[in-house]
Amino acid sequence: MKLAAACTLAFAASANAFAPATSGNRATQLNAMKDDFVKVGAAALAGAAIFGATLPAQAITKSELNQLSYLQVKGTGLANRCSEVIGEDTITPKTGSRLGEMCIEPKAWAVEEEIGKGGKTEKKFVNSKVMTRQTYTLEGIEGSIKTDGGAITFVEEEGIDYAPTTVQLPGGERVPFLFTVKELVAKGNGGSFKPGFQMGGDFSVPSYRTGLFLDPKGRGGVTGYDMAVALPGLQSGEEGDAAMFKENNKTFDVGQGRIEMEVNKVNADEGEIGGVFVASQPGDTDMGSKVPKKILTKGIFYAKVQ
Repeated sequence: MKLAAACTLAFAASANAFAPATSGNRATQLNAMKDDFVKVGAAALAGAAIFGATLPAQAITKSELNQLSYLQVKGTGLANRCSEVIGEDTITPKTGSRLGEMCIEPKAWAVEEEIGKGGKTEKKFVNSKVMTRQTYTLEGIEGSIKTDGGAITFVEEEGIDYAPTTVQLPGGERVPFLFTVKELVAKGNGGSFKPGFQMGGDFSVPSYRTGLFLDPKGRGGVTGYDMAVALPGLQSGEEGDAAMFKENNKTFDVGQGRIEMEVNKVNADEGEIGGVFVASQPGDTDMGSKVPKKILTKGIFYAKVQ
């Protein structure tokens, strides 16, 4: 009974952390995000204590990580973690500056589900568990910094800016999605990186699978069969074909997501910034045959002003 109660409290705290924010300015939303992020972390630690799980490796700074050899990093999980920033300084980027070595590490995930209660259905975000091995962190992202109008704008250009990821809902359903920040244009609320600086913007979400992928029936976007060979009678172009039209005609869907970031640590000597983020994006459409689920991701980020 104690174990069940503790689990219920942990899941409730995580689910509340992903409750949709009320309308308001970006500062209000990000302040709520920080409170929610603390709740998510507390719930994760509580769950780890209950089940005796091994906690993640302690965060280290970028300079400390660079001193480690490959064998020292291998198998520790450090390669999937963003570096820690120490300091509360201020960095004012100059003309031609770039943001490089950006790392975006998710810490918690939630999926929007329709939940029925009392004969009514409503959409709520349900806490989920990541099923992907430690390869879901984005790394080496780079882009230009513009300061038009006195406000910083970051334009993402290259890097390991996507990671196929799968999360599992409490009922066992698995939801794949492409965690990414491709073509991100994040606009800030000031001209300097300092604790409290906020920036956010939209990004593109490519299809989880490409045209060369073949489904179990051998159908693909640019290769494979045009239809399921075992069911020719249902795919004649006449009645009955509509039910399988989307399954047969694969598409490369490109969605749109949004990310909000807030800086809470700045090291002027090393040119480093760090903070927290919350991102919203659509999940996999199975190449056009399914309605994508909405996924919320929260975590930390690191970047270097160059």
